[in-house]
Amino acid sequence: MDAVTDPATVLVVEDDPSLNTALATTLRLAGYRAVTARSAAEGLRWFAHYAPDLVLLDLGLPDRDGLGVIAEIRHKSRTPIVVLSARDTEAVKVEALDLGADDYVQKPFGVDELLARLRAGLRHAVQARGAEPLVRAGDVVIDFGRRTVTRAGEPIKLSPKEFDLLCELAVNLDRTVRHKDLLRAVWGDERADIQYLRVYLGQLRQKLGPERIVSEPGVGYRLRA
Repeated sequence: MDAVTDPATVLVVEDDPSLNTALATTLRLAGYRAVTARSAAEGLRWFAHYAPDLVLLDLGLPDRDGLGVIAEIRHKSRTPIVVLSARDTEAVKVEALDLGADDYVQKPFGVDELLARLRAGLRHAVQARGAEPLVRAGDVVIDFGRRTVTRAGEPIKLSPKEFDLLCELAVNLDRTVRHKDLLRAVWGDERADIQYLRVYLGQLRQKLGPERIVSEPGVGYRLRA
């Protein structure tokens, strides 16, 4: 029996209402959790709130050029960014990629191509963080590709934030991850309330076993191998 976790979260930043809705519907049908925004300001706000696994970003936003959004996200996060744009000049594509975008999809595009590039972006994110497709910590097995977790062969239900926290600890297996690094990776802001960590790590301990995640007082947390 497969483990069950919440799907990867994709933030869609697209100002065209019909395309925004169509993208969200496509993503949900493909098994992803879609969060939508129709402006740069809203997109950045939801990015900080939801800490998505990937961003689909239009460049022609009403309040700010999408290139600036790429730069701002990349300044604080390695989250994959796939640009969706009608701009077809080589200079714009190069600038977007140089600023930190992971891929550039020109409008109009096919759904199958878009989903394939999204899957590639999520795979590359895991690889870039040095993670193996599977990480084992005692009787706990984390499958990054399928976003599943089992304990002693039994599926474990995790919330999106719990899974993201566990992944951050898993790619640093047996190494202490500092509080601020966890907050930045999962909430997008190292100044976020540390109480968030205490609550979610407490829930993870209940589900995975209290001995699996070690607290280093005043420093951070460590997932024991």
